[in-house]
Formats: sequence, structure tokens, C-alpha cells
Amino acid sequence: MFRIFVRRKNYINLQLKISTDFQPIRCAASTVNKSEAPNTSHCHQVNNQYNTEITNANYTKLPLGILPWVPSPIINTEGNQMCRQYKKLAKFRLTSLVVITTMSGYAMAPAPFNFTMFVMCSLGTGLMSAAANAINQYHEVPFDSQMSRTKNRLLVTGQMSSLHAVGFAVASAITGLGILYFGVNSLTALLGAGNFFLYTSIYTPMKRFSIMNTWIGSIVGALPPLMGWAGCTGSLDPGSLILAGLLYAWQFPHFNALSWNLRQDYSRAGYRMMAVTNPDLCRRTAYRYSIAIGGLSLLAPVFDVTNGWFVLESLPLNLYFVYLAHKFNQSSNGGSSRKLFRYSLLHLPALMLLFLANKKRWYLKETFDETTGIKKEICITHLPKMPSSLVPVTTAAGAR
Repeated sequence: MFRIFVRRKNYINLQLKISTDFQPIRCAASTVNKSEAPNTSHCHQVNNQYNTEITNANYTKLPLGILPWVPSPIINTEGNQMCRQYKKLAKFRLTSLVVITTMSGYAMAPAPFNFTMFVMCSLGTGLMSAAANAINQYHEVPFDSQMSRTKNRLLVTGQMSSLHAVGFAVASAITGLGILYFGVNSLTALLGAGNFFLYTSIYTPMKRFSIMNTWIGSIVGALPPLMGWAGCTGSLDPGSLILAGLLYAWQFPHFNALSWNLRQDYSRAGYRMMAVTNPDLCRRTAYRYSIAIGGLSLLAPVFDVTNGWFVLESLPLNLYFVYLAHKFNQSSNGGSSRKLFRYSLLHLPALMLLFLANKKRWYLKETFDETTGIKKEICITHLPKMPSSLVPVTTAAGAR
């Protein structure tokens, strides 16, 4: 009789009673006896023969506790389960945030709103984000397995094969890029492809050897609102950079506060994060960029992105953000970092809503006079109360 130790949930080992002629095997659960050292070479031979014989066996009548071990990956092809796995692979919450910032960029752009193009831009960006997240998880399986936060991801636990994950990423990237190119415009597709490359080929490997990965990752987070803006107008202007700059600066207090309580995990996995290699820089960077958010908010009316009320309405929001970042900088601990991180999750959507509510011009429709060659855009300078607030704006036919 040989004992083959198989890793299972709850660390239960199966004692396999095997006859010399390898007849059907009777299994019984037993506890681990660390003093017993099995003959590993012979056990491997037995295990190979055992795996061959159990392939065609019928275990429907066996109790659940003694079912044989099945090698990973275990791919569940049921529809609902597969959808849940794809959501995890795409990092659904992170992808949702990317799509929301893209929508914000589209809505803030100074051009008439086209609902079909709005949907195409959001869908294409979401698929590109899902593809990038899948490739990221594929590359980081050995490191994710060492972190408490990521050790239960699909590829780490073997719930999905690497080939399946890469296939999902390729299909999502091709579909998303096609939607952006044919359904929106070439500039938006170019930004999407560049962001995909930046995240998968520069940011992801850079996490292993340089703290500059945080700055590269912030660029990745700042590009989606530019994609939304380009999707609406077909171009980029200084106003779009204000919105992208806010997203860029916001990510430093957000991520630095998050990574502060995960320093042990990042260190164990070998990631070069500011919170691990340079804690002082981590705190100072979060504080400085929280101040930068307030400065960029002051510039929004200057570039005609918002009206002057935006500065006053966003001031309390930004000041409290600076206050929490200052507390984190002065006395960094679990409490101050968690407060800063949680508030950052409220700060960004609130700031985007204020941006939208104080948009300088709302474009309603666009007409073109073929006889005069003049393009007419009907817009309003604030949310209307009476139809008389409509103001016609005329531009040259090729101005935009």
C-alpha cells in the first residue's frame, strides 16, 4: 500500500489503497502523518498509472468527500459560470471605471452629442481595457500567487487555462480596436492601441524593476478621457488635457494610499513600488498631486471647459482631499491611508459630476448650409430654463 499526498482544499490527503495488478482503487480519507516519508519515485509511477485508469471511471456513486483529484485547470463551460470568469479576467470594476472616465471625456467635449458614437466609443474602450487586464494577469501569475490580494485569481488557481485567457484577450482587443476604428474614428483607435501597448508591454514588466511604473500607470489611467474627447470631436485641444491631467494626478493619492497597506504583499512578490522601496517619496507624492488636482481645477474655466462656478463648487471637495493627503504624509499608518483611499473613490465621481454640471457649452445639434458652406451648431452656455437661452454658434465648414 502506498500513500500519495495530493493537495486539496482544506489540505485533506487521500490514502489510495492500490493492489499490485492496479485494479480499481478504493479511496479513504486520512490525516497527514509528517513522520512518514513516501517513496516518491515509485509513487510517481503509481500516480501515472492511477491517473490513466481513473480517466474513464464512473464516480457518480462515490461520496463527494472521496472523489479523485482532477488536475487543474478545471474549465467550467456553463454559461453563467463562464460569464463570471470573464468578468474576473477583465477586472470588471476597474474596466467599469475606465469606461466611466471615457464617457466623461465624451460628454465634456465641445461638440454635438451622438448617441451611437457614444455607445461605440464606450464599448470599444471597455473591450480594450478587458483585453489589457487579461494579458496583465497572464504575465503576473507567478507573482500573483505570492500575494494575499491576488492569490485567488483565475489563472493562479487554475480555473482557466492560460491559452483560454490569451484567446479572450486577443478576441477582445481585435473587436474593441475594430469598433473604435470603424465605429468612432482613427484617432480614438490609435489612442486605444497605444494605451493597450503601454499597459501590457511597459507598465506590467516595469513593476518588477522600477518605481517609475506608478507614473507610467497614471498615464494609462489618464488616456481614457482623451479617447472619449477624441471620439466626440475627432481631435484633442487644451481642454481635453485639463480633464486628462485631473485623472493623471488623482491616481497618485489613490494608488499610493492603496499600496501602503499592501507593502508586505508587494515586497513578497518582488514588485518595486514606492510604498516598499521609498515610503517617504510615496507619502510626499500623494500629497503633492492632491494639491495639483486643485490647481488643475482652477484652470478649467480658463480654457473654457467649465464656467467659474466649478472652481467654487469643487473647492471644498479638493481641500478635504488635500487635508487627508496631508494627514497621510504627516502620520502614515493604516488608518490615514484607508481614509485617503476611500475618499478618493468618492472624490473622482463627484469631481466628474461637477465638471459635467458646469460644462461651458452644451451642444444640441449641428446643421450644414450647402449654399453658404457654413456649419451651424446650436448650443447653450448653461442648462436651460427657457428656450430663449438658445444661442447659435457658426463656424467654418472645415474648422473641426
